[in-house]
Amino acid sequence: MIVDQAIYREGRRVVCHDLSDELDRLRREDNGFLWIGLKDPTDAEFALVNDELQLHPLAVEDAVRGDQRAKIETYEGSLLAVLKTLRYVEETSDVETGEVMVFLGDRFVVTVRRGEANPLAGVRHRMEDNAEHLSLGPAAVLHAIMDSVVDNYTLVDAEIHEDLERIEQAVFSGTRDIDATAIYRLKREVLEIRRASQPLAEAMLRIFVQPSRSFIEQQQRHGDGDELGEAGTGGETIDGSEVLAFFRDVQDHLLKVNDHVESYDRLLSDILSAHLAQISVQQNDDMRKISAWVAIAAVPTMIAGIYGMNFHTIPELEASFRVGETEFYYGYFVILAVMIGACLGLFRAFKRSGWL
Repeated sequence: MIVDQAIYREGRRVVCHDLSDELDRLRREDNGFLWIGLKDPTDAEFALVNDELQLHPLAVEDAVRGDQRAKIETYEGSLLAVLKTLRYVEETSDVETGEVMVFLGDRFVVTVRRGEANPLAGVRHRMEDNAEHLSLGPAAVLHAIMDSVVDNYTLVDAEIHEDLERIEQAVFSGTRDIDATAIYRLKREVLEIRRASQPLAEAMLRIFVQPSRSFIEQQQRHGDGDELGEAGTGGETIDGSEVLAFFRDVQDHLLKVNDHVESYDRLLSDILSAHLAQISVQQNDDMRKISAWVAIAAVPTMIAGIYGMNFHTIPELEASFRVGETEFYYGYFVILAVMIGACLGLFRAFKRSGWL
């Protein structure tokens, strides 16, 4: 559905009535631009907007399908930016993903948001409170949306960093209350962040940051009147470096997130390897203890099995034990002493060797 639509002239909001008439007026007057915001639109709702704006068919195909890879594409003077949005779910420590598509064309901006992550209402309100920045035109809107998305990346980055520290501390503290599943889940969340941030950084480098290939500067050199090259205030052309500086700032923040994500991924691999090694060591230690106790228990069992039934002089029996002509009444107790002595000797031996 269309959640908001408005016309902006000189950074000020103007009520938008009929889309077709308003867009024709904007193009005739060469002043201002139209900003339409959609949230989870149906095919019919998007087709209605497309009928008025005449978006590029390939861009429309991406918008209808959704779930696209983060990218920035240019189509004959227009631009499509696909941004993956992230939201950290505190209750489950999961990273929820969504999508924002931004269409920039001749005197219009269209934003299509899918999912609950990164609402754009706050971005629009902040832009409307800063008329000077909004007067720079659709390029400023694109920057504000990208800046909001990347700021959320940094928030998710901070939460993942805290989760990583907790897991690292639990693994190397020697406790057994952590399992490989928690490490693997966090590694998957890091992968979700990488899927969102890394392609976007590559696209921004290709489109905005490299001056020789900058979309904005190409539009200004060609002089085709695209909104990215004009401020939207009476057609006044702005300095390309003024707009590009904002995108380079977003790029810096994005690269910082990517650096963190790379380090998290490597560290989680090391933590997982260390955890599995600890499990192996603990299992070997447990097996040594079990083997030691089994060996200790085997000695009296063996002695009792061999000699236990060969004594007549034991409690509750009257007959004595004879060795030749000698009658011996304490064999039962001697064997008990041998068993206890053997067990104590084995216990001390295993204790010294570290098995117990």
